[in-house]
Amino acid sequence: MRVLIVEDNKRLAESIRDILKRWYDCDICGDGDTGCCLLVDGGYDAAVLDLMLPGMDGIALLKEARKKGCSAPVIILTAKSEIEDRVLGLESGADYYLTKPFDMQELLAVMKPSPGAGET
Repeated sequence: MRVLIVEDNKRLAESIRDILKRWYDCDICGDGDTGCCLLVDGGYDAAVLDLMLPGMDGIALLKEARKKGCSAPVIILTAKSEIEDRVLGLESGADYYLTKPFDMQELLAVMKPSPGAGET
């Protein structure tokens, strides 16, 4: 399974990739415009999305990707922690909203495949 990490902080993006690499092949993108193109056309199974990005912001990216038919689960991972931000993220199409600083165990619980997932 493939996950797209859209995060402009390269060190944080690499840390997220290191957390998820046991279960997923992860690609990193550092800006919103490229992230939107990759999410829509890249065949990803899920995405971890920051909101404050260069170029297109995360909310615009998410709305555009959903409008273009992207149905992959999207987890917002951001420093924006106000309830209004959370509601906007979820109403824009996010499947989960996690704030920075985040706990690795919560990210894993949200992202880790359920037992038996992918088995035939």
